[in-house]
Amino acid sequence: MKKIAFYLFATFLIMVGCTDRDDELNGINIRIKNNNSFAYDTVAVSGTDELYENVAAGESSEYLVYEQAYQFASITITAGEQSYDLQIIDFVGETPLRLGFYTYELTAEEGGTIALKFIVE
Repeated sequence: MKKIAFYLFATFLIMVGCTDRDDELNGINIRIKNNNSFAYDTVAVSGTDELYENVAAGESSEYLVYEQAYQFASITITAGEQSYDLQIIDFVGETPLRLGFYTYELTAEEGGTIALKFIVE
């Protein structure tokens, strides 16, 4: 009887312990990764009024939740007194992202532009 109770308890613990962040998605979760050697003060991404703030060099931000987002977005980075922009003009042919976790890996370049690499996690 003790063996049966032990196996039932162990099975219960395994079932409860095997949940991951994808099990309780409430939207499209996107974070920013800073590929530069300097910190980003703010990063504004189209599709949300919230800002990513204080993203350290080589680090990633926390996730922000979007109702609708695309693989590419208009982005503005401020770092000190410098501003960098990536402007997406139209989304014709683009499919909205599904619920999940994504990263916009950003590199601010000379001339005020941004290189974006999209990563599905």
